[in-house]
Amino acid sequence: MVRRTGRRPGNPDTREVILTAAREAFAEKGFDGASIRAIATGAGVDPALVHHYFGTKDKLFLAAMNSPLDPLDVLDEATAGGRDEMGARVVRAFLRIWDGPRGAAGVALLRSAVGTEWTTRLFREFVLTQVLRRAVPKLGLDPGEGGLRMTLAGSQLVGLAMARYVIKVEPLASASPDAIVAAMGPTVQRYLVDDLPGVFPGLQPGDDAGDH
Repeated sequence: MVRRTGRRPGNPDTREVILTAAREAFAEKGFDGASIRAIATGAGVDPALVHHYFGTKDKLFLAAMNSPLDPLDVLDEATAGGRDEMGARVVRAFLRIWDGPRGAAGVALLRSAVGTEWTTRLFREFVLTQVLRRAVPKLGLDPGEGGLRMTLAGSQLVGLAMARYVIKVEPLASASPDAIVAAMGPTVQRYLVDDLPGVFPGLQPGDDAGDH
């Protein structure tokens, strides 16, 4: 637990103390229930200092999770060319981040996500608030279908990350990004925007999901 001894001025340890308090608050109360003021109180600092170090609550949460990416970066790239080939763009952006310098942080995040009930709860909040909540409107998905579509697509990406970067199963671990995009892009595309008859009641082949 963080020792509370009054308001703490800025120093090299302050950032980590704030992150520790933030992880506790987000895991216990969820993203929406944890306020900057409560996190500052837990860290023994002024709320202004939290904003100084991290800016918004979203950015504080990403830092607390040690996330290798801001989901908005992937979403911006995914929507850059409209709905066509969206799945391929999502997979390519995902691979570029995980194959780059930030990939090690992603591996650590995945490993910790299933370590304890506490870290699992924290990771679930990350998926719900930082990915799903942002992605459904950003990708123009029907609100009634978006959650399932995104989690289906996400299951492909998490499985890819586990096999390629954590377990390092060959030949996937050394496959070229182009090969993976070609293989997985159509599947992610189907989950995100194509018709899924039999999954959503009343959705028939050829129907426009945006009309429901």
